[in-house]
Amino acid sequence: MGEHKLTVLVVEDEDLLLQAITKKLELNQMTAVGCKSGKEAIGILNSLGKIPDAIWLDYYLKDMNGLEFMCSLKKDAKFANIPTIVVSNSASPDKVKSMLALGVKKYYLKAEYRLDDIIQTVKDLINK
Repeated sequence: MGEHKLTVLVVEDEDLLLQAITKKLELNQMTAVGCKSGKEAIGILNSLGKIPDAIWLDYYLKDMNGLEFMCSLKKDAKFANIPTIVVSNSASPDKVKSMLALGVKKYYLKAEYRLDDIIQTVKDLINK
């Protein structure tokens, strides 16, 4: 029968970017669940009923940063191993190292990658 449709939780506080990412994911036959804050994302994770296949995380959110989000995620064993990709406007070596230490699989600078390239990485990570 039909294949399982991959679900990606997108945490991005810029409206236009959130819309563009969710549209691109859907064009790639994935279900995108968009949210604009870290707290909203944690709430959605708790109410979804199923764990998403991956999380697309903006580092700088209005209510928390990526480190705080990942620490919050790691507190709950059922969310601790969701493949997470950070897509941010800034990336100091220390910040990247800290995020990778918390289990982030990839860290991308928005300006350096096309959405299609990042989406391919999301697919590759999920299919590993």
